[in-house]
Amino acid sequence: MRENRTAYSDKKTRMYQQLTALPREYRVMALIKLDKVRGPQVLSLRKTLKDKVLFVNIKDKVAKKAFEDLDMPGIGSMAKELVGQCMFMFTNMSPFKLNLLLAKNRIMMAARGGDIASIDVIVPAVNTGIAPGPMLTEFKEAGIPTKIDQGTIWIAKETTPVLKGGIVNDKVASILGKLDIKPIEAGISVYAALEDGLNYTEEELVIDLEEYRNMFAAAHTEAVALSIEAAYVTPENTPQILARAHQHAHSLSVESGFVMPETVEPIIQKANAQAQALADLASGYEPVE
Repeated sequence: MRENRTAYSDKKTRMYQQLTALPREYRVMALIKLDKVRGPQVLSLRKTLKDKVLFVNIKDKVAKKAFEDLDMPGIGSMAKELVGQCMFMFTNMSPFKLNLLLAKNRIMMAARGGDIASIDVIVPAVNTGIAPGPMLTEFKEAGIPTKIDQGTIWIAKETTPVLKGGIVNDKVASILGKLDIKPIEAGISVYAALEDGLNYTEEELVIDLEEYRNMFAAAHTEAVALSIEAAYVTPENTPQILARAHQHAHSLSVESGFVMPETVEPIIQKANAQAQALADLASGYEPVE
């Protein structure tokens, strides 16, 4: 009969201690999935966010045990997300800001067979530095024209073997790797987050900055228009309100015939138009006998 384990390795013990302490020290605990993430992506983020985010590698069983022993709102929902290879990020910034920072720190990576090209894959006309041999066949099969010059393979002209959104096959991926062309944009996003007891899903953390920028701009325009219409004076709308009041006063003085230096000409023009209309009406009048 197998006995229950009573002792754990130092590494697991430290991980357990971290995961019972850090959620109380930081406002935000964010979970990222590493299933389709490559090592260079995480390394790049660690360097970029080292003063703002603490990255913690975990084992799901240790993390679940730690969370069971934590009496915190929302921690149970985070425990349910611990499926597959995961990593936690602890920070005091908003999870929305964190997700935006992750989106801004995307990197270009070498392609593997089956990857989807993030950009048009352009192979320039250069000296590859590769000696002639089996590679000539690979270039030909990839549709990249070559020539031999000075004992090396040259690409004869700029070529685009894969368009954005196309699949990079194994042979093209091999060639791109040898030419140090990186057509795959890779990034990491927050899968789930816990902030002050509130849980957020991956979809809830995605913010379309352009959409929100347009919404705020529209709201500002509508607020200014309303304040002008209501004559609610603020430093921002004072010139427009004064201009509108001046226009109304000018129109009223012309309509009522109240003569001022500014209204003499339009009042005379109006009177002339009215007189002309009356004259036209009178000229067409035939008295009844």
